[in-house]
This record gives sequence, C-alpha cells and structure tokens, in this order.
Amino acid sequence: MTRSSRIPLFPLDVVLMPGAELPLHIFEPRYKLMIGRCLDEKIEFGIILAANQAMAAVGCTAEIARKIRDYSDGRTDILTVGRAVFRLNELLDEKDYYEGMIEYLDDTPYVHDEGQQAQLVQLFAKCHELLFARPWAEDPQTDAATLAYRIAALLPVELEKRQALLEMRSERERRESVLRWMERFLPKLIAQQKARDRATRN
Repeated sequence: MTRSSRIPLFPLDVVLMPGAELPLHIFEPRYKLMIGRCLDEKIEFGIILAANQAMAAVGCTAEIARKIRDYSDGRTDILTVGRAVFRLNELLDEKDYYEGMIEYLDDTPYVHDEGQQAQLVQLFAKCHELLFARPWAEDPQTDAATLAYRIAALLPVELEKRQALLEMRSERERRESVLRWMERFLPKLIAQQKARDRATRN
C-alpha cells in the first residue's frame, strides 16, 4: 500500500500500536465525515494520543478492517487495526476534522533472539491465562516485528508506557521493556487470584 504523507487524524485518549485491534464507536459529525472518506477512498487515518490538552508527537495509522454496525441515527461501530508508526510534523486544521503532515518511522533491523522470545511468550501466557481465564491462542511467529506491540495491547499497560513503546524504534528494546513490565505485574496478578480463591472458599 502506498501511504500518504498527509492523513486524517483522530486524536484520542488511547495509544494504538501496530498489529493491535481497536474497536471504535463513531458518533461525532466530523468523525463520521472522516470515517466515510476513509471507507470511500480506502485510506488509513492516524490515531494519536491527546491527553491533558496536548497531542503526542508520534502516533499510529489505523486501517478500517470492517464495519461492525450502522445505527439509524448515523453512528457507526468499526474495527480498526494498527498499521504504521508516524511522526506528526504539522497539524492541519483546514477541514471539519484534523489532518496531519507526517513522516513514517522505520524500525532498526530486528535480529531474532530465541531466548528473549521464549521468556516473553512464557510470561505473557501466564498473564493472559490469569487475566482472561483462557490460553493465549496466537502464534508468536506471526509478524515477529510487532510481537511486543501486540502483547502490550492486551495488557493493562499505562498510557505513558504504551506511548513510550510506540516511540521505540527497536523491537528488541520493546520486548525487553514489556518483559520488565510483566515481571512486576505477574506477581500482583497471582496475589489477586489467590485472594479471589480464598474469598470463594470462605
């Protein structure tokens, strides 16, 4: 796909990451217009973190995977998938919705580390089982360059941490960061599960 350097923007209090799914409920007239254009022209739009009246410098494009539901009043539910990381160079306020002049950011070449991946997948499998009460079914070899992103998207990672991951240009560095986060998070999950089990027995 040829990606444009000028794209529609959707500032949100959320961080989308490549390979991750994000359902959206579209109800504001300006964003109904924007999504309509993206569907008609088959183009991606940019999701960028907007918090505390400030917009982040780095965001991720979203491809509309499918429409989930159309409502009689014009609202729409869509499913999007994160695609490409970009840096916002200029914010354009010329239409009903924002657009941005952007540049796409490439990763440094990823060198596979079997030991790191095994540790990452093993830790995440334990977290996933405790969070969702079912095994993680995905093949970790699916698009290895976005594995850290896709794992982080399924965990209750803080917004600031998600944004930091998005801005890292090394998959190895992202995996290391997610690993360290899970090492702190898993003991808390296990303790919560034990407390629930005790409460159930009582």
